Amino acid sequence: QVQLVESGGGLVQPGGSLRLSCAASGSIFGINVMGWYRQAPGKQRELVAHITSRGATNYADSVKGRFTIPRDNAENTMYLQMNSLRPEDTADYYCNAIAVGVGQYWGQGTQVTVSS
Repeated sequence: QVQLVESGGGLVQPGGSLRLSCAASGSIFGINVMGWYRQAPGKQRELVAHITSRGATNYADSVKGRFTIPRDNAENTMYLQMNSLRPEDTADYYCNAIAVGVGQYWGQGTQVTVSS
């Protein structure tokens, strides 16, 4: 089992920055991919970005050039650095971890609101 705990959400003005954190614990050595998803009101959950165990990253077109997904292996923590935030980035953000052949895990979510 893997436990994921997100933090760092909140209210930010358009153009501002915010950093989300996802702390992983439990059977983390089997994790192959970690990522961030988001779900806006009335919309489906969508991939924001992910990073593989080898460090390869992938970003949704809507966040390329604005978001990055650094990680701290020593602290078993993944981040989502969000810059140049827009109102359309408003959503609940979820941390996700996949252990191939074992399962997929989700955090509880953290709310991000971009508004003036």
